[in-house]
Amino acid sequence: MQERGKKTPYIIGLTGGIGSGKSTISCMFEKLGAEVVDADKISHSIVSKNKPLYKEIVKHFGSDILDEKKELNRPALRNIIFNDSKEKAWLEALMHPAIKSTILEIIKKSQKPYIILSVPLLLESGNYDFVDRVLVIDVPESVQLERIGKRDNISRELAQSIIKSQMSRSERNKRADDIIVNDAPIEDISKLVKQLDGKYQQAT
Repeated sequence: MQERGKKTPYIIGLTGGIGSGKSTISCMFEKLGAEVVDADKISHSIVSKNKPLYKEIVKHFGSDILDEKKELNRPALRNIIFNDSKEKAWLEALMHPAIKSTILEIIKKSQKPYIILSVPLLLESGNYDFVDRVLVIDVPESVQLERIGKRDNISRELAQSIIKSQMSRSERNKRADDIIVNDAPIEDISKLVKQLDGKYQQAT
């Protein structure tokens, strides 16, 4: 728990396994007035073409990691790191400090009463002990596999590898303050989000 000054917003760390629907639910909170800070979007922006981290990644993995536009070939990079734990650790050590630094700058400037901080590896990384509350978006693995396959057009084997690289569903849920099981109709999920929004508004 962090010590907050008057202008520092209440911070909800939103996480969940790949394909759990974190972006969809973050958007629901945003429509209700929360500020959403998305670590995935930040990670994309800080490795855009010719930025310092982009250059570090290309130097490490070689130009084969680039697409025809000289941007990072994300599917190729993902395939490498989820099949090589050392490469995964190297990339995370490079990315996580830069992502965290950017997040803290956004939080410092925020005028919203609370922030939804969406981070896929919120609990695994150990970098986000400043959040006030953890919200886990939970779905069965079968739903994850179906969604990942449709969204990312990757093999079932790679999808399973990604899921296994993340914290187990039971451990993630054990460490949650709030849980949304995101396998219900969208109307039901929306009601749950509104209830939590009211709870978070009162906590600020």
